[in-house]
Amino acid sequence: MNIGDLPRYTDFMRPILTILAESGGSGSIHEINDAVVKAMGLPDAALEVEYESGAGPVVPDRLSWARSHLKIADLLASGGRGVWLITEEGRRALALSEDELRVRVAIAAKAQNELRRKERPTKIDEISGDLEQGALSWQDNLLAVLRAMDPSAFERVCQRLLRESGFVKVEVTGRSGDGGIDGTGILQLSLMSFHVLFQCKRYQGSVGSGAVRDFRGAMMGRTDKGLIITTGTFSPDARKEATRDGAPPIDLIDGDDLCEKLKELSLGVQTKMVEEVTIIPDWFSQI
Repeated sequence: MNIGDLPRYTDFMRPILTILAESGGSGSIHEINDAVVKAMGLPDAALEVEYESGAGPVVPDRLSWARSHLKIADLLASGGRGVWLITEEGRRALALSEDELRVRVAIAAKAQNELRRKERPTKIDEISGDLEQGALSWQDNLLAVLRAMDPSAFERVCQRLLRESGFVKVEVTGRSGDGGIDGTGILQLSLMSFHVLFQCKRYQGSVGSGAVRDFRGAMMGRTDKGLIITTGTFSPDARKEATRDGAPPIDLIDGDDLCEKLKELSLGVQTKMVEEVTIIPDWFSQI
């Protein structure tokens, strides 16, 4: 399967709105992505397709594009911490035809990108092509930096992340033949503590269920808690395997989660507040 066989980001817009409308009006990025992939019947092979530029897997990126443009059109809203909400306008937009929905979103995006141009677009394909060539987000740039790191350096980044997140006695083992276990740590929660084994994967593609099963096998008899951190994504089957009934649970942190956590903790990421100046013409007219 190649990129040309995959849905465009505009193809994901209606499924995203439908999923949120049917699931109580809100959902996390993972819940939305997994539900859309299932609803559209996309095979695992589709989730493995990556951009030739090395910017990562195509499907999660196009799902992100779809959410962003739905937000620009006021059909979605961000609830914070990776949660998305469907707006009342979004619910009403479900009554639009496919072309009407795409045109509405395209007009809003075009207006944002070209504030000084007020032309109403008429060709959906032309607009979509322009929008999909946009600049990389800060998350894309951060993931590119992380993927270019030496494996041992990336393990140290994960070690620092866990320490800053409340783990103690975090050690990077990095021993070959250790079942893929890269380190250990202890998570302290009030009067309780958990011994955790973690694995670091500098992936561009999707981590499958087999990798999760292998990691759980290495955990058995050593701890009841595991954590996999990747710069890539996790397939729907991998997420199901991580929470399979009767098996020790494994927490998953994908590239999006990793970026947000590094930003939250200001680890290698600096957030600047941009000053916004507003002119009030009425003030001058009343002088």
